[in-house]
Amino acid sequence: MKFNDDMLDVMRKATSLLQSGKQRDANNAITRLLQRVLPGGLPQAPENPAMKDINPPPADRPQHRDAAPAATASPAAVVPDFVADMLETFGIRNPLEEAVRRDDVSPIVPGQFLSDSLTNAAGTRKYKLNVPAAWTGKALPLVVMLHGCTQDPDDFAAGTEMNAQAELTPCLVLYPAQSQAANSSRCWNWFNSIDQQREQGEPSIIADMTRTVIAKYNIDPQRVYVAGLSAGGAMAAIMGNSYPDLYAAVGIHSGLPAGAATDLASALQAMRAGMKERRSATGSGTMPIIVFHGDSDKTVHPRNGEQLIAQHVGADSVALIESGNVPGGHHYTRTLHHNRHGDPVAEQWLIHGAGHAWSGGSNKGSYTDDRGPQATREMMRFFATRKS
Repeated sequence: MKFNDDMLDVMRKATSLLQSGKQRDANNAITRLLQRVLPGGLPQAPENPAMKDINPPPADRPQHRDAAPAATASPAAVVPDFVADMLETFGIRNPLEEAVRRDDVSPIVPGQFLSDSLTNAAGTRKYKLNVPAAWTGKALPLVVMLHGCTQDPDDFAAGTEMNAQAELTPCLVLYPAQSQAANSSRCWNWFNSIDQQREQGEPSIIADMTRTVIAKYNIDPQRVYVAGLSAGGAMAAIMGNSYPDLYAAVGIHSGLPAGAATDLASALQAMRAGMKERRSATGSGTMPIIVFHGDSDKTVHPRNGEQLIAQHVGADSVALIESGNVPGGHHYTRTLHHNRHGDPVAEQWLIHGAGHAWSGGSNKGSYTDDRGPQATREMMRFFATRKS
């Protein structure tokens, strides 16, 4: 069979469709071509008994949350060897194989804690993504959670119980993972100049992860938020400062302001006593922010919480201070900041007697304090009223 100019044109158009992210359109174009030119039409994939049950199990059937989604067979993926050889001869990638590799050939099953990774020019990082059982494909919010030093996504998810909260206030939760190769203690490198800049270093990796999940899971782009603990909180401040177009609000627990340090020495100084001088954020300093900090934190001085708030509210803001108490737990002071129009722009929770730990967290994870108040619940409440 001769591979003529018309066929070659179809292949090139299909490749162009793939490069534009239109995998199914490319797949359909090549399928029609093969049905037209192959004797007897397109061969069918042999039945695979293991692929019969490709639908999500019913609600009363238990699911393994770490299980990978099941693959599905696609007849259009079966391409005769001589066709593949011709594509290679003409220097064209096999669009059908590429479509199967890149396309979502398997259903996205809700109620899973999935593992994946992302690579860009700045490097590679793994991540985990919680897809709540409430997800039906309808656009939901996304919360990006940045763990602290020595932690990983599983530990952070267990300690904050954010996945359980995501079932009550339906949203997807993304947990980027710092690698030990990038930092021996798995701290986000918030104190390096390159890792404080938009589309550079670690911020670019986290932003690209966020964009990837937004595109793949039909996330509402106006309801994307970022939060973190300690070094993750410092990186969350950088993300909110550098990407006001991507995130609608920031939650920071026991963290530091964007620009608090430029090297390891200034990082240790800021952690001990806060920034030496008040600095304004280089990006958007008006992004809504909620801050939690224990006043007995010996790792990151609580002054950093005050400086975070100062970085995000204007001089004409009005503060409303209230006190509270968790029965059997901590006392706290909650300060609400409103702009001159009366809109709430920031919340600061100072937890009396608390150390360097996620307030209201579970002892199933590290760096948690179960005596409250519930930082996870309060962050989600704060996020729920914010859109970009």
